[in-house]
Amino acid sequence: MDVGIFLEIRQRMQSGLLIIRELKTASWPVDITVMPSSVEIKSGKDGKTIKLPPEVRIVPSSCRGLQYVPGDGLHVRLLVQAGLNTKLVSTVSDSLKSKKSCTFYCQSCGEIVINDRVFLRVLSLPSENWNDLVEEWCCHPNPFNSSMFCPQNEDCFLGHSYFLVNSGSVSTASESETLHSETRSGSNGPALNSKANIVICKRCKTLLGETMSSGVTKYYFTELLVQSSEDSFNMIPRSHFIQNVVAQCLLELATTRSTFRFSIQGVDGTVYILMWLLNSDTLLVESLGSLASSNVFTLFDHGMSLDWRFSEIKNTIKVLYHSCIKSRNKDLVAAWENDTGVHPLTFPSKTCLELLLLLSQSNASLPPSLRWMNSFQVAFLKM
Repeated sequence: MDVGIFLEIRQRMQSGLLIIRELKTASWPVDITVMPSSVEIKSGKDGKTIKLPPEVRIVPSSCRGLQYVPGDGLHVRLLVQAGLNTKLVSTVSDSLKSKKSCTFYCQSCGEIVINDRVFLRVLSLPSENWNDLVEEWCCHPNPFNSSMFCPQNEDCFLGHSYFLVNSGSVSTASESETLHSETRSGSNGPALNSKANIVICKRCKTLLGETMSSGVTKYYFTELLVQSSEDSFNMIPRSHFIQNVVAQCLLELATTRSTFRFSIQGVDGTVYILMWLLNSDTLLVESLGSLASSNVFTLFDHGMSLDWRFSEIKNTIKVLYHSCIKSRNKDLVAAWENDTGVHPLTFPSKTCLELLLLLSQSNASLPPSLRWMNSFQVAFLKM
């Protein structure tokens, strides 16, 4: 019997939506038994038992709202007791500690970009639009109009999607390559109103950041993996790394600034994605059934060994998104650009496209009835 389950759990509410997928009407009548740690499906002499992860316990007596949705399967809502302590991928802001030796690697290929560095100060930058608000604070002309935060030789300044170091303290000639390029005036982060040299990995040519004429080098969180110099390099799959870094970035902004809408744009200012953070306490449980051997995208990595008898659990965030490539959703992009409640996040254009692909794959893996909410597409980013 080629059936699988999809279980979306809200941890704070201890509630879940269980969908028994690929349950075709031709196999009816079907006996379904929901137990605290498993789901049993029987049709005649054919049967299947799917075991839930040990972190998940269903309350069978709470099942309600039983409904068959063509194309999805059987929907049922229930109470779920669940908890998952996932070790998240360390972001740059997590790994960088003052007075600790760190090594910076290109996340795409593992090439060392900055070797064995010790920063005496690791400081967070203020809000990206701080300069725009100065006029509200000062009764005289803006004293910071042409200034920017410049880290000294032993400083590292952290933004929401990037970090800044002093170019003089980084031997870019030996550790990465710089290419001359003209860029627009930055609307995010420091006011980088000058021509820039883009910084690329000397091995795989991935764009890592940019070196400004002001003596500051800007690196993007999504392109570098930072580890203690005492640890050996640990390669992380690119898709997992991007999802984790972006998810943590959205969660941080939602927690510290109560910002839930984001404009994902490239370094040239092109908007690729409009994203709305919906839930941050979601756990997903999935058993693939016959999908494991099909070409259908799944929420979990294809490289994982999934036994149909067992299900996998992942900590995720739930987002709504619009694709904005090829001039799509131009009116909404213009409206969000003028909305102070929307926070712009800048990444290399290649990374924006990778993120859009991951969102599209996640959306395609969902039961059809869950793929849209109002006019937005729905996706999950794994932590």
